[in-house]
Amino acid sequence: MTDDLTISEEEADILQEIMNIAFGKAAADLAEIINIMVNLSVPKIAMLQAADLHGYLMGEMDGSQGISVIEQGFWGEFRGSAFLIFQSGAGKELISMLGSDMESAFEAEAADVLERETLMEVGNILIGACVGKVTELLQDVVTYSPPRVIVENKADDVLADGLFDPTYMAIVLKTLFCFNERNVNGLLFLVASQESIAWLKRALCVFMEQYE
Repeated sequence: MTDDLTISEEEADILQEIMNIAFGKAAADLAEIINIMVNLSVPKIAMLQAADLHGYLMGEMDGSQGISVIEQGFWGEFRGSAFLIFQSGAGKELISMLGSDMESAFEAEAADVLERETLMEVGNILIGACVGKVTELLQDVVTYSPPRVIVENKADDVLADGLFDPTYMAIVLKTLFCFNERNVNGLLFLVASQESIAWLKRALCVFMEQYE
């Protein structure tokens, strides 16, 4: 691992604080838009070879259980993929939490379509607010690819071993989230591509200069 592809301890601390702000923004947006309070843990940062991502992600969950995943790419100077991973049964629980508004909006749709649309709605808010705030703080603008939603599948099938180029490095930013008074929780990962790392180091330096 070369120096210019290594995030120092100081840079990791700054990035963690930025992610903390971003995840807080995501929680606030979710509460405002669909009236759901979500608690997010302090984000953790890991720098991995992309070839090791599969094992890392699988180690964060029970691979034998069904999960639902919203995956969305983001593109700018900061680029990569966001993964919002819900435990089994979360989609149906979210429909219940959202109540009649969501049910009436999709009353003509089949139950599986309603579940998919609900997961996508929550995922769009969390991912968009989080990535958007990170890039705003680091003076970047991103665009998003269409989200991919997979409902109730085994983790090992969804998070395939060849998901990323094995020659790449990746920065993984992870937070655990849970919804108040409901048995719904999961993980939010941002996986930044190798192409972003040199830019990210410069952007973190510029970010800190305003406080010196």
